[in-house]
Amino acid sequence: MHKAEKNISILGCGWLGFPLATYLVEKGFSVKGSTRTAHKNQLLGLKGVHPYLIDIDQMSSIDSEFFATDVLVVAIPSKNSEGFVQLIAQIEQTSLQNVIFISATSVYPPSKEVVKESDATLDTPLARIEELFMNAKGLNTTIVRFGGLYGPGRNPGNFFKNGRVIQNPEGVVNMIHQEDCLAIIHEIIQRGVENDIFNACGDTHPTRRVFYTNAKQKLGLDAPAFEEGQPIVVKEISSEKLKRKLKYAFKYADILHS
Repeated sequence: MHKAEKNISILGCGWLGFPLATYLVEKGFSVKGSTRTAHKNQLLGLKGVHPYLIDIDQMSSIDSEFFATDVLVVAIPSKNSEGFVQLIAQIEQTSLQNVIFISATSVYPPSKEVVKESDATLDTPLARIEELFMNAKGLNTTIVRFGGLYGPGRNPGNFFKNGRVIQNPEGVVNMIHQEDCLAIIHEIIQRGVENDIFNACGDTHPTRRVFYTNAKQKLGLDAPAFEEGQPIVVKEISSEKLKRKLKYAFKYADILHS
């Protein structure tokens, strides 16, 4: 069980970070959260979150109080490696030890085999930022590679609008619901996991054709258009390590019926 006084800082209270902040407050944690606008910070304050204005793309320094925490969750979409270099340099000057970095399964190349955490990643900005955290002096970084995100405000039926053609229809999807994202991060904090990597997406992997046709039908929209005749590109992500090590059962395991 966590202690009531345990502190969490969340860098980036956007689509994922904001509900995570309120979720952890409800679980009894003391939470600090950052956004890039004063208006969003007011909303954080109303939810019992201690707000900070931080933009690592335009950063000189960060209030050291933000880093006075048991766990820092980094949940920002920036791919600015230089911004992260500066951020990590500031973190290394503090007593902060534990970081959870929110990444994505996009770091992996296509594969004929089911993709595991031990598999090689692409040389992308996101993968390089992962390396920065893993190599940072004195930091215990756990990386969570989420699949495609869906949930409140992100309905897959709306992902392809205005006649946009969906490529690779026979490739599979790797998706995860927001509620599972929040619960997984909470579980990592609860268990005190350090220096690890987890893939995280629902148990089922329907084709893009089946998944997006189903998503459009649920909204009463016309069936999507697909680009036919192209080579099939497959990348099926395994979350078995996460389920085994965290003893986690997905709330939205079957992504076709959630």
